[in-house]
Amino acid sequence: MGGMTQPYDFRIGIDLGGTKTEIAAIGPNGTLIERHRVPTPPLYHDSVSGMAHLVRQIEQKLGGRGSVGIGIPGVISPATGLVKNANTIALNGNPFDKDIASLLEREVRVENDANCFALSEAADGAGAGASIVFGVIIGTGCGGGIVFDGRVMRGRHHIAGEWGHTPLPWPTGDELPGTMCWCGHRNCLETLISGTGLAMDCDGPDARDATSIPGRAAAGEAKAIAALARHADRLARGLAVITNLIDPDVIVLGGGLSNMEHLYDQVPKLMAPHVFSDFVNTPIVKNKHGDSSGVRGAAWLWPVPGG
Repeated sequence: MGGMTQPYDFRIGIDLGGTKTEIAAIGPNGTLIERHRVPTPPLYHDSVSGMAHLVRQIEQKLGGRGSVGIGIPGVISPATGLVKNANTIALNGNPFDKDIASLLEREVRVENDANCFALSEAADGAGAGASIVFGVIIGTGCGGGIVFDGRVMRGRHHIAGEWGHTPLPWPTGDELPGTMCWCGHRNCLETLISGTGLAMDCDGPDARDATSIPGRAAAGEAKAIAALARHADRLARGLAVITNLIDPDVIVLGGGLSNMEHLYDQVPKLMAPHVFSDFVNTPIVKNKHGDSSGVRGAAWLWPVPGG
């Protein structure tokens, strides 16, 4: 393993999610050659063996051998070599990269799924050409990834970009003490700006689905309008802290809530007063590759074959 790699005919990316696993073969120019989605098995070993089977299937169909990059909803701990911080709980505590590499008999590169999203959008998506790209996933949860000059920034503990588990900045009195997060802390951004958090804020603690809220707001429902306004303001405060820390050239939004068009107009205005600068013009843009960004970014973990 290490720095030694063998020649590959194409790149394979895998996006391992809690409910579905997507695999794609990517050509040298970034085009999708082949793509499949299957349900993610609930048991860890079934999931690993299922991914290995998908790789073999796609290689047999294309008649070649691919490099394999995988995005997971967690990270490999540099301290233990085991998965940590995964909200797909079955992954935690397992040597995922070693297990899949053993089955495929080759080096496999594994990265956090938000990092894969950011890498895809930085490579040839909405952040193409920018030096510092902050990729945001606001869906069921809240994730983030940092790409600097085309490289994922992992950090010492492999948690760079995990802004969803920082507390809501500049909280108002009625926002405290905040909801308990699954990570064990209160008032994490994930509990407020994820789709789950928006649903709970609008429709109560048992709500989980935010998909109807924009339509209800457009129809004039006061409760939905107020929830969207709170959400945009909280998202802006969270992104203001990111801007103060790494000053990205562009912020790219992904995940289900990235389809809420009002965010691109409102959030930059709401963010500006909290940023330590005489002017603020950080572009906040919608992703280019949609739900393909995760699998494409996983493939981008390897260089272009022959490049």
